[in-house]
Amino acid sequence: MRLKYKKPIAVRKVLGLWKHCEYVQKSMYSFGDYLYCLKRNDIVQFIKMGFYIERKRNKAMKTNITLQPEKLVKLREVNPMMMSYNVEMTEVTGGTFWKEYTPGQIAGTEQFPPLKSLADISNLMQWYNAIDSKNPRLRKLAKEFGPAWVRVSGTWATKTYYDFEGTGITPEGYQNRMTKEQWLNILDFVDAVGGKLLISVANCQGLHSAEEPWNPSQAEKIFALSKEHGHAIDAVEFTNEPNMMEGTGFPKGYTPEQFRRDQDLFHKWVRTNYPDTLIVGPCTTDSGALATDGEERGAGAGIGDVVQSCSTDDLMKGCTEKLDVFSYHYYNGISERLASVMPKGHWMAEEATTEPYLAMAGRCARAFSKFRDIYCPGAEMWVTESGDAGGGGDTWASTYLDVLRTLNELGEFSNVTNGVVFHNTLASSDYGFLQHSTFMPRPNYFAALLWTRLMGTTVYETGEQIREGAHVFAHSRKDGKEGVCYLIINNSTTDETLVELPKEAVRYTLSAESLRSSVMQLNGKDLLLGENDTLPELDGVQQPAGSLSLAPATCTFLVL
Repeated sequence: MRLKYKKPIAVRKVLGLWKHCEYVQKSMYSFGDYLYCLKRNDIVQFIKMGFYIERKRNKAMKTNITLQPEKLVKLREVNPMMMSYNVEMTEVTGGTFWKEYTPGQIAGTEQFPPLKSLADISNLMQWYNAIDSKNPRLRKLAKEFGPAWVRVSGTWATKTYYDFEGTGITPEGYQNRMTKEQWLNILDFVDAVGGKLLISVANCQGLHSAEEPWNPSQAEKIFALSKEHGHAIDAVEFTNEPNMMEGTGFPKGYTPEQFRRDQDLFHKWVRTNYPDTLIVGPCTTDSGALATDGEERGAGAGIGDVVQSCSTDDLMKGCTEKLDVFSYHYYNGISERLASVMPKGHWMAEEATTEPYLAMAGRCARAFSKFRDIYCPGAEMWVTESGDAGGGGDTWASTYLDVLRTLNELGEFSNVTNGVVFHNTLASSDYGFLQHSTFMPRPNYFAALLWTRLMGTTVYETGEQIREGAHVFAHSRKDGKEGVCYLIINNSTTDETLVELPKEAVRYTLSAESLRSSVMQLNGKDLLLGENDTLPELDGVQQPAGSLSLAPATCTFLVL
């Protein structure tokens, strides 16, 4: 029977339905979650989820994996800087960004207050001062990743005026300004961590009207200053998330046709004046890209899924200047901040380990690779923003629960194509690797660090079908020695996974005392900074050949 309530329900009926749904009560859902689903007219999904979890518990079957490294088939080589990160332009200049969640909201014990209308979105923001890019802890932890791409962009960048002359004035038509000192500090940061720099440039009403062609007066400032300072711009996207047109900061009345005109002008200008700079684009958040892959649930574009936007074809069809790299943005959905006004784009915490949720990254990569093959054949594909949820991340983004998605994305992306994944962000909002201001590392930081230290650039087909309890990926060893490094994600929250090891290995198992813990463990030991910001030991343990049981909700690297 399909239960769908369109009108307020009497308390007696609500409690009665809850009382008789014993399978739901036994699931991981709380009564608060039940009421939240009821408000979203999503009670059918709620009950189905309860039955699903109960069936799993009754069945209690273990997943079996037999590792056969001698049968691995090489898929491809991938970019050695595949794991990279994004720095929001609002961090550089100081500005508004998503409000931090409360400790209760992060722990899942406190519900995020629903937003009544998108018109109230400013209530979700708070002011942040410019990031201290000279901070020793920030530089030390970022440098631990090794060489990486650093993207400085975001919607804020589209409306930023480069006040390198020091006027102290933000001209009409711009929203914010960046000083010469602020930009030089970023260049010094990129050099200090051994990184390469990707940016986007201003394209707003202050620069030109929709009818007027784009001009290089602002772009020349930032390109010239960077080159003069000793770190030329390594790669550039014209703008951030152009699909949303005016919504992303473009001139009033801007159309896809005018975007294509200006993108060609910009790309031609870059090739003429800065030929060593890679041209990356279109930085698409195409909400319709997944509509044709046969799956029920779309998403992947974050806020772009639920606001008016144009397609990738609208941005690219007819452009004469070719791209060097194809780029898109991937978010699994919409965060709790926006869930009440965009419910179809939001995933609940209890879904964050499920197959449909974890499959989103691979679905996005496969969907956008088709556009890459049309508009930039043979090129790398870059995910220039990647995160769990648009709107600053979900309440669990800073906890262990998001580690499974983060590592799974890196594994699935490598299986699909070659390129770079820019985690959003390094140190801003709840999805940052590091907490804003304090720069204390979160679980995702250590997970990404282990990936960069252990997983090499040669990708292998494992022969294991992705399924619950068995997300298996294999790369060469990062240390260059003969052998292979496996990553096995047991995303079941109830059952162990049994692995047959053909020979001795070094094991690195990531876990936490609870899924929403802010502290992750490696082989049972908490990963916390020590005195003088020393990293905790990230050593593996010897694992003999034979049977190995991987606990539920764990991520394990095995170096053979």
